[in-house]
Amino acid sequence: MFTRWTNYSEYLKRRHGHSVYRIGVDGGFSCPNRRSDKTGGCAFCDGTGSVAVYQRKAESGYTRLSSYDAEVASGILKPQLTIREEIERGRSFLKRRYGAEGFALCFQSYTNTYDTVDNLRRKYDEALSVIDFEEFIVSTRPDTVPDDVLSLLSSYRTERRDVWVEFGLQSADDSTLEYINRGHDTACYLDAVTRAHEHGLLVSTHIILGLPGEGRESFIRSAEMLNRAGSDAVKIHNLHITGGTELADEYLDGVITAMSEERTLEAVELFLRHLAPEIIVERMISETPYHRLIAPRKFPDKSKFLSHLDARMTRNNTRQGDCYEKR
Repeated sequence: MFTRWTNYSEYLKRRHGHSVYRIGVDGGFSCPNRRSDKTGGCAFCDGTGSVAVYQRKAESGYTRLSSYDAEVASGILKPQLTIREEIERGRSFLKRRYGAEGFALCFQSYTNTYDTVDNLRRKYDEALSVIDFEEFIVSTRPDTVPDDVLSLLSSYRTERRDVWVEFGLQSADDSTLEYINRGHDTACYLDAVTRAHEHGLLVSTHIILGLPGEGRESFIRSAEMLNRAGSDAVKIHNLHITGGTELADEYLDGVITAMSEERTLEAVELFLRHLAPEIIVERMISETPYHRLIAPRKFPDKSKFLSHLDARMTRNNTRQGDCYEKR
């Protein structure tokens, strides 16, 4: 067990008394940052909407190290299932693969609060009725959570079930957010976290390490912003450059690069050291399937990366929060 950072799986075991596995579903939502024809959006987004791998049946023939496939990377292959079918498929996969018994429901793809309250309620109700979920997670943007949506999400809280909102922030630098076309600023994020907490919701924040123009000071500022906001958890992503994106064009033109494993280890360690020790670390690296990935191509899988990170932090005698200064 890794002890140099606040581990998500251990948190879930303490909270629920057993392991809890996340079922990611595509609720059929869009994104306010994309055009009606699915173009536009953030500079790093390939238009597939972060659909869970086990839901992408049309891509089942690919392996983790498959060659890049431009057609798949364009986002053409999408699941065509009902929410109930997605949940049943996810549960079957997780039970078969891990012997899972406890489950969390995650509306994962695109912006899962980008609809009317009535339509959101209908989709959430349908999904939560399939099985008894112990966690309810909604991935979204900080600029699409009006108070009536936060009130709706709060209504799903029970003594046994926590409700999480996952906000994509990506960087604490407004200049970077403008560069990657996020469509919101850090003030919007801070306001959204405050209001989510006022409604009794837990907040997880997505951060990308290695965005163009960013370095050590940027990574520290991102950690400090999560501390300031009081984010309950974080998902760390190393920059992945996927096909069909603005960043892919810049990479192929030689304008930007993607960090190596060694640079990523250094960045994650630095970020963690400045992160408040109570913030739960839900993810350490991106896991884009290689058939949609242009760079980095030479990178270990999650298990090896975590082992390498733990070894590095043990060797350096560092841990999450050892540079944190409470303000």
